[in-house]
Amino acid sequence: MSIQPYLDTYLTRHGGSLDTSSDRELMYALTAAVRDLQKPMGHAQGKRKLYYFSAEFLVGRLLRANLINLGLLEDVEALLAAHGRSLAQIEDQEPEPSLGNGGLGRLAACFLDSIASLGINGDGVGLNYHYGLFRQRLDTGRQTEMPDPWIAPESWLLDTGVSYPVKFGSFSLNARLYDLEIPGYENGICNRLHLFDVEQPAPPPKDGIQFDKTDISHHLTSFLYPDDSDETGRLLRLYQQYFMVSAGAQLILQELEERGHALEELDKYAVVHINDTHPSMVIPELIRLLTERGVELERAMDLVERTCAYTNHTILAEALEKWPASYLEQVTPQLLPFIRALDERARKRSDAPKLAIWDAHDVIHMAHMDIHSSAKVNGVAELHTEILKNTELHSFYVLYPEKFNNKTNGITFRRWLMGCNPALSDLITQAIGPEWKRDAGKLEGLMDYMEDSALREQLLSVKGENKTKLARWLKGRGTEITPDSILDIQIKRLHQYKRQQMNALYAIWKYLQIKEGRTPTRPVTMVFGAKAAPAYTLAKDTIHLLLCLSRLIDQDPQVSPWLKLVMVENYNVSSAELLVPACDVSEQISLASKEASGTGNMKLMANGAVTLGTLDGANVEISRLVGEENIYIFGRSADEVIDLYQNSAYRSSDYWQKPEVERLVDFIISPQLLTMGDAQSLSRLYKDFISKDYFMALLDLEDYIAVKERCLTDYEDRDAWSRRMLVNIARSGFFSSDRTIAEYDQDIWHLK
Repeated sequence: MSIQPYLDTYLTRHGGSLDTSSDRELMYALTAAVRDLQKPMGHAQGKRKLYYFSAEFLVGRLLRANLINLGLLEDVEALLAAHGRSLAQIEDQEPEPSLGNGGLGRLAACFLDSIASLGINGDGVGLNYHYGLFRQRLDTGRQTEMPDPWIAPESWLLDTGVSYPVKFGSFSLNARLYDLEIPGYENGICNRLHLFDVEQPAPPPKDGIQFDKTDISHHLTSFLYPDDSDETGRLLRLYQQYFMVSAGAQLILQELEERGHALEELDKYAVVHINDTHPSMVIPELIRLLTERGVELERAMDLVERTCAYTNHTILAEALEKWPASYLEQVTPQLLPFIRALDERARKRSDAPKLAIWDAHDVIHMAHMDIHSSAKVNGVAELHTEILKNTELHSFYVLYPEKFNNKTNGITFRRWLMGCNPALSDLITQAIGPEWKRDAGKLEGLMDYMEDSALREQLLSVKGENKTKLARWLKGRGTEITPDSILDIQIKRLHQYKRQQMNALYAIWKYLQIKEGRTPTRPVTMVFGAKAAPAYTLAKDTIHLLLCLSRLIDQDPQVSPWLKLVMVENYNVSSAELLVPACDVSEQISLASKEASGTGNMKLMANGAVTLGTLDGANVEISRLVGEENIYIFGRSADEVIDLYQNSAYRSSDYWQKPEVERLVDFIISPQLLTMGDAQSLSRLYKDFISKDYFMALLDLEDYIAVKERCLTDYEDRDAWSRRMLVNIARSGFFSSDRTIAEYDQDIWHLK
């Protein structure tokens, strides 16, 4: 397979060449050439077909990823280099699809890559958001939100020309189907991500991300997770969800019939996977469509229950969606009789009010509907699944023990090692051969090189090169860091349970230590990357605190040589692909029991970072794999935290009254910081620490500081640190999304 004829054809047609075209023109030329190469590739085959429904697919830039999977990356880099061009510069021109925000969407993207690479018959189903969650700006000292457009006339998005009618309460829309092609790794297979869109999308709003949320026909696909702080925003989310599942359900039944199968055979030939509760309405919608086409109601409910599976991603109440029945009466009244029927069916299995789908307050519980009406229910890490079974969903587990199983999350090493860290990828291949690229479990072979000091020196050298590369990138964005400093990185969605606010208190502690003359052995660079939901006030206050601390540190000549705090603006997949290879210390500090899994911890581990974290989510499995000497664990256990919640036994004021803790928390409203920022924002965050602190940052703070300091001290023993790096890389193979998807197929989907 050669890309050059396709590339030459495109360039000639547009009057350019490899020598004369701009980087942007070459980006479009390479996109078109790859698309042409993918056209004759076949979709994976199989008796049953998977439809993976998700509100988010955070796919990232696709050019390099697709070249890797087509086996063309090295050829294209060589071809461009022969003409004095750089693929890295060209791909900087590629807009990043604004189709997701955090771990949920990135996981879904990794899963699609693995589904195609394993040759599994399956496609994704989602929405074609035009302006993403938002483009984050930090130049005002706080987060402001702007639209994040990405769709260009010549992009990866393919208009299929197919539409499906979607009827709402008082009007109808057509759902236009667009596809993103998902090639498997060097196997000639190309699956699809199906994205539904309105036919007349609105232009970007002129006032930030504010728009008329009642203009459903134009704005339904404008933004991911529109602000739901008012009723119009909450209703718009419901419109989005029903639009996605109704069109997707119609697509499923159409393809079922096109393959020559009867509707009554749905469960034999289709699998519908519900990724979190956003697509839950696909259950009653499929039942509605089946009965509309002549299938008896009880039979339809049986078929759909055997067809669907549900992944729970959280125990946080706000993410287990509940909708007033009055909202559905307005948005999609045709579903209510079928949801009522599902509730009556569930009540025959258990009359416990807390297991009801439709409760006594006329509220519909989406997660309850998913559990009652799916064949399988899974958590996403061992600890998370055990918490679901033993506490959060215990009554459901007692009712349906056969439904529950665990599927620990994974990442695709094709993007998160081969793509973003080619120097490390090459070093690994030199040591153990290329088989790990198809089977990440082969990384275990690196354990044979623990005593190879030359390889470990090369490992340190590669890390240094990646830190220098990140420093150049940050300098281009107006921020200078010292590549020789320890890069301590926390990159993830901004949420109080992830405890960026606790890390901010560490920054205050370190600042005060240096002011008192206790300078570290080596400079420390603390890097944060995160977006806060527009209506999440405390999360935005935390960003403001971090930006204030950054300015305070930078302006202090005594502290700035030793400490740096960087908040990466508009953190996304592209910036992660620079941060992940450069990281020394991976901050995974969520309150134990609250992080379902995490996948950033896996990406950073695979690239040689050492984890500093609680025994939460997949950190538990990382710790077991690498051994306690190769990870830095602190904080209370999940059982202890759950007990504190159940007994209402945590009072933040008890911890704030400790002199060292009080000093750090009170610094938030000190004259030094108040001169840097907004008093109302800082005071609000301060008051939350001392009066609520729902996610218990103060509970673990002193242990966190002590263990973090030990970690930074240990970094200076470069021989021992290189051993930790090597163990983490070698043991990361378990967290391949290929392994996760193979387990989904074996235990849930039964596609192969």
